[in-house]
Amino acid sequence: MTGNASANAPVQVLLAGRTASLIRLTCKPGLRPALLDVLNNYLDRLGEEPGTELFTLSIDPDNDDLVWMYEVFANEDAQREHMQAPAVGEMLSLMQELLDGPPAVLRMMPLRLSLQETVLSDEFEL
Repeated sequence: MTGNASANAPVQVLLAGRTASLIRLTCKPGLRPALLDVLNNYLDRLGEEPGTELFTLSIDPDNDDLVWMYEVFANEDAQREHMQAPAVGEMLSLMQELLDGPPAVLRMMPLRLSLQETVLSDEFEL
């Protein structure tokens, strides 16, 4: 390697004790923008759930009717609290008419996170 490798060293975090979910949402044809609006409105309220440590919202590049979510929780109690949060209840209620079937949920126990700090410093506007 050349140069200063530590200058670009990512942040490393062990995630022991945390829980996570990977969720696939299939919306009715043409309704992905409406579903993304609902999910983004929920994300604006994520501060109400301190135990929800990470929430990543993604669109599927190959299927216009798929949305993916990845969530990491401080522990199982935080995940249960998340499911009972008012913002989640509102989100789930609004999503019902947009989805073409129930969400597919994969539960996980994350082990480690590696993140380039530049992700946190990228400038963008909502």
